[in-house]
Amino acid sequence: MTYNGRNWEANWWTTDTPSNVQYGPWKDLGSCTGSGATPTPTATPTPTATPTPTATPTPTATPTPTATPTPTATPTPTATPTPTATPTPTGTVAAYKPQVTYIAAPSGYPTDAQFTAAESALASQAGTDTQAIARIRAALRVLPDAQVEAVTVGGASNPDNVKRVERVLGQAKFEALFPVRHINYTYLNFLKGVAKFPAYCDNYTDGRDADAICRKLLATSFAHFTQETGANWPALTPATARTYPEHNNAVLATMDQNTAIPSYKQALWYLRENGYNEGSAVGSYQDCFRGAGSSIFSIFYPCAQNASGQTIDYFGRGSKQLSWNYNFGAFSKSMYGDVNVLLDNPGRVADTWLNFASAIWFAVYPQSPKPPMTWVVDGTWKPNAVDVANNMSPGFGATVHIINGGIECGGGGAEKPQVQNRIAAYKEFARELNVPVPADEALGCAAMKGFQPGSAAATKAYLDKNWGYNGNNPGGVSWACQLVDYQMPFSLANPGDYKQCVDYMFRGQVKYNGQVVIDNTK
Repeated sequence: MTYNGRNWEANWWTTDTPSNVQYGPWKDLGSCTGSGATPTPTATPTPTATPTPTATPTPTATPTPTATPTPTATPTPTATPTPTATPTPTGTVAAYKPQVTYIAAPSGYPTDAQFTAAESALASQAGTDTQAIARIRAALRVLPDAQVEAVTVGGASNPDNVKRVERVLGQAKFEALFPVRHINYTYLNFLKGVAKFPAYCDNYTDGRDADAICRKLLATSFAHFTQETGANWPALTPATARTYPEHNNAVLATMDQNTAIPSYKQALWYLRENGYNEGSAVGSYQDCFRGAGSSIFSIFYPCAQNASGQTIDYFGRGSKQLSWNYNFGAFSKSMYGDVNVLLDNPGRVADTWLNFASAIWFAVYPQSPKPPMTWVVDGTWKPNAVDVANNMSPGFGATVHIINGGIECGGGGAEKPQVQNRIAAYKEFARELNVPVPADEALGCAAMKGFQPGSAAATKAYLDKNWGYNGNNPGGVSWACQLVDYQMPFSLANPGDYKQCVDYMFRGQVKYNGQVVIDNTK
């Protein structure tokens, strides 16, 4: 793939931005000769026009803080987007994408019952205990969209985790904490994003204080919002912010107009990554299928094209600035059971309540050997000897490692500026939400070596082809997949993925431009 003017090859699937970090997931293949480099974001954070949503329908790179901008002329106001209907997956894949087809199951091929039994057997072997996969599946459970859309501010029928968020963070407090937020980042959208993933601000039955955990989780999430989406504009005042219609709101009118807004309160300024507009196709954040030799992720998370037939960019969108096609695809699969819904319409991650749901999904999503951010905050992840040897300990610093550790953590010495920004914001949000920050909490990550294989968080949940010999099958093939500790499109976190893995590895063919370019049947 292409990023920042260089070609990169992933050693395994990762949400981290390509870099030359030692032992990292990326291999630098050298500079590009084409025009696929990511454009340099402009210094002035001129809000991009919010497109009108269409009726058909989201581990991400942290955007580099932009230089202090020069105020621009007041842009023409755009209309507040009308919420779109929940998309219905069609199952139809665009003809220009790689097409996965399957030959008929040969005689003796496993039955559905045998697939289910094999998946259950592997699930009991995936972690340090037999319940590891059950915990992962519980972390990823979702609420049906009909119930999410029914959420209202203060609604009596709101889900438990939404009521908890409302109890510890009311609408007035939310709006005061984010006075320059883009108009699409509403309190209601935040509540709907929370509702979609019940593991966020969840209930606990083992004595843990759910409200206290929720407060700490919110402070942690908001600190990362500041780094990911903040204006980072030291001289930004309410008077200046009000000249941007997409950021003007009633709270700004109540503030001292000429006093600079604290940096932690500048979060949620960016809805889309600075320098990009919806529909752009300049070759950024793409791992797209080009034929034989392409990554397996480019097959199962296929890039889409815009109306001009150009491959669209999966630049950062929403409060987590979700980026790369494989992240949009994985999020879409969690949301709709169909990767193509958001791969074809990534703008929904900016224009609807998915702008918060994408960040909350990332917070609850385990990426072995990393735990989900929620498990760091609520104590589910307890460091073992491997973690201790790698200086991994519970606290805000571990969540930075989960968010963008490949770029911001490790190496020793002073904390990098991005981490310092995150820590400063975390302390402020903790104060605002009455969250105690223990003196011994590991806030930084410079000394941390990361979550490694053998970590208490490491779970072999991913599936790849089992190359073993089975004399009972034609040609000795195994007709099986095995657990691996590197990332793959197939995971025991998703019931049914075991069968999908076996089917693809032994019966699958990939057609591209009408030709079979990958044949797993031979």
